[in-house]
Formats: sequence, C-alpha cells, structure tokens
Amino acid sequence: MKYKKILFDLDGTIIDSQAGITKSAQYALKRFGIIVDDLEELIPFIGPPLKDSFMDRYGFSEQDAIQAVKYYREYFADHGVFANTLYPGIEDLLRRLHSEGRLLFIATTKPTIYTEQILDEYKLSHLFSYVCGANLDGTRTDKSEIIKTVIDESKISIEDTVMIGDRKYDIIGAYNNKIDSIAVGYGFGSEEELRATNPTQYVKTVKDLYAAL
Repeated sequence: MKYKKILFDLDGTIIDSQAGITKSAQYALKRFGIIVDDLEELIPFIGPPLKDSFMDRYGFSEQDAIQAVKYYREYFADHGVFANTLYPGIEDLLRRLHSEGRLLFIATTKPTIYTEQILDEYKLSHLFSYVCGANLDGTRTDKSEIIKTVIDESKISIEDTVMIGDRKYDIIGAYNNKIDSIAVGYGFGSEEELRATNPTQYVKTVKDLYAAL
C-alpha cells in the first residue's frame, strides 16, 4: 500500500464532465454576443478557474469575467451539473480503495456545492473523508490552495499522500504542497501538458491508476 491518503480531482479524473462544462461556457459567451458553435473549442474551460479562462481565452476584463462566471453558473445549476458520466472502472476503483482503508479526498476547482451534488447523485459521497472545492463567491479557486485546505482541514500528514488529476494545475498544486502526484491520461489534459509538469507518475488508464496506487 504505497499511498494511504489519496486526493482526487473531479472533472477529467472521476467524471467526464465535458458536456456540462462546455455547454455552460457556450451559454455564458452567448450572453456576451460571442457565438461558439463547436463545443470542442471550449474543452480548455475544463480544469482552470473559470474567471481565468474567460480572461485568458477571450480577453474579458476582470469585471466581465466575473459576470461571465455568473452566467455560466446560471446555466450550470439548472442544466450542466448532472451532464456528466463516471469514467469506466472509476467507481470500482474508489470502492476498492475505500475498502482497503485508504483515506479518500476530493480536491477540485468545481464549487463544493456542485461537487457534493454530483457525488450524491452517484452515491459516492460516503467514500470520501473530505470534499473541498471552490467557493461560489469566487474565492479558493487555485488548486494549490484547495489541496492545502484538504491537508489542513483533514489534519493529515503529507507522507503517503498523493494528488491525482488530469491537468497541469493538479500536478503543480501537488508540487507546491510537497506531495506526490499521479497524472491520468484519460482525462482532458494532453500527455505533453502533463509530462511537462513532471508528475511523480503518469498513467493512461484507470486500471493503470490502481497499479500506481
């Protein structure tokens, strides 16, 4: 048992949330008169803080980006929150780790309230000791801060602790908190992006993930 405390990202690691996130971003952009017909163009919204994505990718001012996030959540709360699916094998993996006595946590930039709703929908909530996401007021959106919050609030030592995620932000956040990281290649980050951040391990499948743990 290499790792006893395991932090999971949500989007791109436990759930395939592409439909819900890209359609919510599409809706928000449309409210600003920006029409994006190809949802594939909006996949980069999965992972980074939403405000940063609107500013970096579409040149929004901070004020407009904050408003765009409000529009995004307006759609997401009604239509996007459950527009996702579990990755094949991930539920079995989580239940197996839990049965082995591992401590499981969620560290995501998705707001905590939505994260808890999704975990409840899939009947996975009881598997996690602590769930930490972003706040709806726009605070706590940095992955390093979220990981630190999990560690501090759960009062866990960083030994035998690992962060699992599909984007560079997960790996960088783990590094900043001095814990190991496992990058998963089945999510939304490219292998090039993930390997560039030097994760402790890189795996391509859920099956390989269990072997790494």
